[in-house]
Amino acid sequence: MISSVCIYCASSNSIAPIYGDVAIKLANMLVDNDIAIRFGAGNNGLMAKIADTVVAKNKEKITGIIPRFMYEENWHHTGLSNLVITETMHERKQLMVKDVDAVIALPGGIGTLEELLEIITWKQLGIFLQPIIIVNTNNYFSPLLSMINKASEENFMRKEHLNLFGVVDTVDGILKAIEECPIYDISIRKFAAL
Repeated sequence: MISSVCIYCASSNSIAPIYGDVAIKLANMLVDNDIAIRFGAGNNGLMAKIADTVVAKNKEKITGIIPRFMYEENWHHTGLSNLVITETMHERKQLMVKDVDAVIALPGGIGTLEELLEIITWKQLGIFLQPIIIVNTNNYFSPLLSMINKASEENFMRKEHLNLFGVVDTVDGILKAIEECPIYDISIRKFAAL
């Protein structure tokens, strides 16, 4: 049973409309399935699309988590009734994934890519064990996925680590992908290194 997810996604307002459409569809799907959302609390880009959609339907189903320096810059979504202000970026990232049932990555910039690679690393190390789903809208993540595959082919990482995350092309496949992800425990650490 999926009750909560963390979403990583863009803060840019200058991206193609297809990405916003997918973010809105995802937000609607999650709320309609009574799934709570944690996200970076931003007031721009896909973060804002998700927040606007959820707040309009059920504002209790979304929690924004933002470091104080971003809050002081007024980068937070002001419609949130659940807003957590952290002292550091690291604390923010830890709280975003604490006790969630899955992480979903939508397209985003360097911050989103960093969060995604970090959570995959945490899973490899047995720190985070829940499903990680990459939504490859418009083949956005394909170059990154190719790089990860190259790392495996050249023995910089184990082939088993390619199963640490799932990839879907559309929002419609997310819940099924979460349910079908392999279940891991901390014994995964035994094959962290080659």
